[in-house]
Order: sequence, then structure tokens, then C-alpha cells
Amino acid sequence: MRDEIRAVHGCRAKLKHMQHSARLVIAITRGLIRSQRTRRMTMFVMVMIALVLLFCGATFLSGLLAEHPFAFVIYWAVCAWLTLCAVLLAIFDMLAVRAMALRERRRLKEEIFRARDKNDV
Repeated sequence: MRDEIRAVHGCRAKLKHMQHSARLVIAITRGLIRSQRTRRMTMFVMVMIALVLLFCGATFLSGLLAEHPFAFVIYWAVCAWLTLCAVLLAIFDMLAVRAMALRERRRLKEEIFRARDKNDV
């Protein structure tokens, strides 16, 4: 009976740790998404790392990767994952810039119409 209680307590502790880790990942992700400067710097770093991996994998690591199929798959999966993340961040950045421009355009129209109304009175 005590072993079962310890097992349940251990599972609860692991679950709390996983929840804390998930919250941390979500907070970091929100920070990356909200700040345009951080988002663009993250994209830059991801693309640079992917380019270095591409160069290394295509040149002096090609023989080593060819000998180890599992390492080959993992290596190129990491490269593809970094590239895909950078592309998705770029698409998100483009949409965020368009939304910001649309908000600014609306704000300027309202400001112009308010100024025009004041001049008409």
C-alpha cells in the first residue's frame, strides 16, 4: 500500500514539474512572438545555424553522416526543423507587420477626420 502511495506521489511531482516546464516554454515563446526585434534576431540566428549545418553536412561531415544512417536522419531533421521554424517566424512577422500597418492606417484616418471636423466647425 505504501509503495502505491509513493508511486502516486512521484507521479504527481513529475506532473507538477512538467506543468512548470510547459509554463516556462509558453512564457519564452510569448516573449519571442511579441517583440519584433527579438523575433527577427531569433530568425537570423536560426537561419545562420541552419546554414552552418547545411555547409558542414554537405562538406566535411558528409562521410561521417553517410556511415551512420541514424545520425544522418537526426542531423538533417534538425537542419530542416530550424529552417521551418525560421520560415514560420518570418510568416508570423509578416502578418504582424501587416496588422500593425492596418491599425496605424486606421488611427491616422481617424485622426485626419477628427482634425477635418474641428476645422469645419
